[in-house]
Amino acid sequence: MDSRRERKKQQTRRLISEAALKLFAEQGYEQTTVAQIAAAADVATKTFFNHFPSKEDVFFTDNIHYGSKIPIEVIATRGPDETIPDLLARAYEAAIGTYLSDGPGLDDPDMVAAYMSLIRSVPALQAKALHKAHEVQREVATALLAAYPDELDPISAAALVGSVAGAAQAASLAALERGEGQEKMWEAMRRAIDIALHGLPKS
Repeated sequence: MDSRRERKKQQTRRLISEAALKLFAEQGYEQTTVAQIAAAADVATKTFFNHFPSKEDVFFTDNIHYGSKIPIEVIATRGPDETIPDLLARAYEAAIGTYLSDGPGLDDPDMVAAYMSLIRSVPALQAKALHKAHEVQREVATALLAAYPDELDPISAAALVGSVAGAAQAASLAALERGEGQEKMWEAMRRAIDIALHGLPKS
């Protein structure tokens, strides 16, 4: 697929995703239909299903890109003397940094707040988020194992990636539950990743 066609595909996916989120925020997730989302995005219902298997999937347009593809690309550039914690820290920092520079919806705080609220309150979205998180962790763990075949086995690779991802997720939720803003949430995630990889700082 040429780059122009791929960009067009990504633009359409983003348009549908943003239209869906607006409708979910305005009238509720359960009350919003795929036909309404397609109409709001000015695409055919068939086009919606060409890009998303279900209504839940519009919430996770970019998660695989930022969650696994970027870390995997970084892991593939492992330096000869780079330690596992240092490489994982670099991989997840790249994912966070890239998302903050060009991630979807960051220029609309109300939409970000609506997204977070829906994820926390809709069981179907929580289940999908958990499923996507497991997919991402498995892919990153596979890449890490390939980078350190003499130091890791499948269990240790999965445990390392799971501990980092779980720490970041728990910290971000804790920050949101405290009513802290997006900046504090990202700070909490970075701190959690550092704790997962290196332990608590010595006092």
